[in-house]
Amino acid sequence: MTDWIAEEKKYYMQTRRQPIVIVRGLGAKVWDEHGKEYLDFTAGWAVNNIGHCHPAVVKAVQEQVATLTQTSNQFFTVPQLKLAKLLVESSGMGKVFFCNSGAEANEGAIKLARKYGKLHKSGAYEVIAADNSFHGRTLTTVAATGNVHYQEPFTPMPDGFKHVPFGDIEAIKLATTPKTVAVLLEPVQGEGGVNVPPPDYLRQVRQWCTERGLLLILDEVQTGMGRLGTLFGFQRYQADPDVITLAKGLGGGVPVGAFLAKDSCAVLVPGEHGSTFGGNPLVCAAALASTEWLIDHKIWENARKMGERLMRGLNDLYKSFPKEIKEVRGVGLLQGVETREDVAGAVITACNAEGLLLNPARPNVVRFMPPLTITEQDVDEALVRLSRACAKVFSVKA
Repeated sequence: MTDWIAEEKKYYMQTRRQPIVIVRGLGAKVWDEHGKEYLDFTAGWAVNNIGHCHPAVVKAVQEQVATLTQTSNQFFTVPQLKLAKLLVESSGMGKVFFCNSGAEANEGAIKLARKYGKLHKSGAYEVIAADNSFHGRTLTTVAATGNVHYQEPFTPMPDGFKHVPFGDIEAIKLATTPKTVAVLLEPVQGEGGVNVPPPDYLRQVRQWCTERGLLLILDEVQTGMGRLGTLFGFQRYQADPDVITLAKGLGGGVPVGAFLAKDSCAVLVPGEHGSTFGGNPLVCAAALASTEWLIDHKIWENARKMGERLMRGLNDLYKSFPKEIKEVRGVGLLQGVETREDVAGAVITACNAEGLLLNPARPNVVRFMPPLTITEQDVDEALVRLSRACAKVFSVKA
């Protein structure tokens, strides 16, 4: 039998991975090369919103791959235009551009903001972002990300970004200057540790942006497509953005990103932005099938209900380990458990052994982002496995 872990060490750049080789997935479960079953509460990093290998996505991909896979953006294709119409009409935005990832979506939004500043704000180009944010791994989106851990290996960073504490509207006001063109925020910070802002924060930011003629860009790469209990995260907070970025859950498992803008700021013209593979017929067919199914079944309602059930269970876990767990927080099916010490990695390893896949968002934060189609049984079983894993980790530590 091939030792795939050894192959990875030999051939693949050594970025961080869990030592598990996944070979199959269905719904909220995956199986490794040895046949072991896991409850997947990472969902491909919030990608598989309607589960692994959903029949609607499988059917759409099978049909499209046998019809047309790639044309470039030089030509129109039907799946792309159908998906564009669905997203624009569902979000209340004006225009959309398709790309391949969340980082590319945020890059596009930043380019759009700079063009807008040239046209409408005397060349303003600076973007205010938040501490502990995460906006991607390209050089510009790393610069936008409010975490020096991601920046230090690649300095000097591109300029044009200011960072302020997340959830602090006064800090945004103080950081605003004539050079400011936009504010870029996640409705809930995922990679930053599942940080939830005060209830009125985004509405206050929206009001400030309106007063100062700034663009409000919401990074919905992780929070969009139902994860927070509404189709888009901004709908939960009643903060209407000028630009939103999407990826992850948009494609139902395939790599696709998008940024959408109101007509008033959709300022890009031919030749200023493009993507060879962006919005190709194959990924758009998958994203269309996934998004139509999600909307038709209002799957965000299940995300809200199952999120409440998961939150209750995590709070019970907190009561069992009050000396080890500091806080439980989150919205919908994006939740986190913060431990008092940096033991998230140990908890993840113990959960792997129990057949539960989770993600360490921070050294002291375990993140939960399962498929939005999970059932009560899935949630309850995950909590049982998590409790066993925590008992092992915390008893060893003690």
